[in-house]
Amino acid sequence: MSATVVVAPPYLTEEAARDWDVLQEPAERPPVFDPEQAELLPEPARRWLLRAIAPGTPLLRAVVLSMHGTIRLNGWHDFRALQVLDPLRGYVWSAGTRLGLLPVRGFDRYRDGAGEMRWRAMGALPVLSASGPDVTRSAAGRLACELVLAPAAALDPAVGWKSLNEREAVATVPVGGEEHDVRLSVAEDGRLERVTVLRWGNPDKGPYRRHLFGVECLDELTFDGFTVPGRVRAGWWPGTRLWPEGEFIRFTLDDAVYR
Repeated sequence: MSATVVVAPPYLTEEAARDWDVLQEPAERPPVFDPEQAELLPEPARRWLLRAIAPGTPLLRAVVLSMHGTIRLNGWHDFRALQVLDPLRGYVWSAGTRLGLLPVRGFDRYRDGAGEMRWRAMGALPVLSASGPDVTRSAAGRLACELVLAPAAALDPAVGWKSLNEREAVATVPVGGEEHDVRLSVAEDGRLERVTVLRWGNPDKGPYRRHLFGVECLDELTFDGFTVPGRVRAGWWPGTRLWPEGEFIRFTLDDAVYR
């Protein structure tokens, strides 16, 4: 178990920095993973967890991720980001990019039933600030989908499971007073191929409603006994003809510190 504390990025608000610290608080004496714990799960979920968690790994659910990639903001732009994540509780995703010559930094967050996005150019010029019920509900759907980045959370009794077929299972994840059905597509060897959820949003610029959202898992990486998607493409309408329009982020994990 790592005792490393990752300092919150300096451009977070006071509230977001507090969320950052709360979400990365280390677990005390977590149990270790026994493969028998996965035996009662649907077969696709069982295969995934047996690949995702090495036997004897402490079942840590909080993680601090560092990543780099490209994000679509009127064109594709390079970014670097840090994220603290604790499935069922919340996340803070803090990133920096450039729009032309302007450096842009900001964060997305969700905790205690409140979501927010705040982005500024040159540390002062507002680019995007959003909160309220629609932003919160959308952030909750994202958090549910990111369960796969902290696989120990999949064993939480609050998460329900059902099988769809030999390659797909659904995790019912309670976040923000709603149950989010997260569909996992799993290869025969346990590799995670795709994760999708019906997420609240307005990617079509219309009224907020549920749209298919998800990630395509292109590679794996292992950190502290956990094997997680290491290179992904994410966005709206994966697996449909609208995917080229809906995809908005591609990233590779650089490190993961489980807490």
